Amino acid sequence: MTQQIPSTEPELAGVRNFRDVGGLPTVDGRRVRHGVLFRSGHLAHATDEDAAFLSGLGLHTIFDFRNAADQKLEGPDVELPGVRNVNLPLSDPADGSEFWKMVRDGEIDQLRGILGDGKAAGRMTASYRSIIKERTAEHARVLHSLAEDSVPALMHCAAGKDRAGLSIAVTLLALGVEREAILADYLESNAKHRRYRVRRSATSDAAYSPEVMELLSPLFDARAEYLEAAEETIEETWGGVDVYLEEGLGLSPETRERLRERLLD
Repeated sequence: MTQQIPSTEPELAGVRNFRDVGGLPTVDGRRVRHGVLFRSGHLAHATDEDAAFLSGLGLHTIFDFRNAADQKLEGPDVELPGVRNVNLPLSDPADGSEFWKMVRDGEIDQLRGILGDGKAAGRMTASYRSIIKERTAEHARVLHSLAEDSVPALMHCAAGKDRAGLSIAVTLLALGVEREAILADYLESNAKHRRYRVRRSATSDAAYSPEVMELLSPLFDARAEYLEAAEETIEETWGGVDVYLEEGLGLSPETRERLRERLLD
């Protein structure tokens, strides 16, 4: 039996971007059930109070989409008694470790070269497209697990915005949630109190100059164009959401209905 989640969102001291996805409307008039699907940033810095709150949610499974480089940087999640932890990296360490080292250590000229002139936003768009196209096995495992026994579930990556955001979006598509509601939930990651804390190694005044922060902003924003790129990839590759779910992710109509019964009111 899951805990009834209060309408006021909790303020977690060491976990960013936590929220219950419950309440989102489906195209056929149902809603995502409260207390069964959560999303957040990583749990490595959760305080004892945070851990106590998370333990009270009755979680069955935590899906951690970080790769080994992320986990080395931030640390492992805090352990919650009785909760299954599933690590499904949705990006390769080579994708990020050297790049993020440059972001953290780079001088302004280096940052201009790798992020300026739309390169940062282009990198994000390309990442969203590749995760949808190349990580079908991981997304299939998540959806099948949710349909079988893995709820209540929490999905997270580092910031809880991109990899977790895509996995939540794929789950919501499978549930038949309205596209506008999926986008609105995704864009909530832009709220100031939710955003990933940018930590740069450089200590000079220039490290946090307006130009540097502007260069970095596409990496830390949730932008509609990113999610739209993922949806376009589904259309271009599979011809539509239903074919993507059935052929791309191996989600049979029966499994999809079980998923809906578990997660919808």
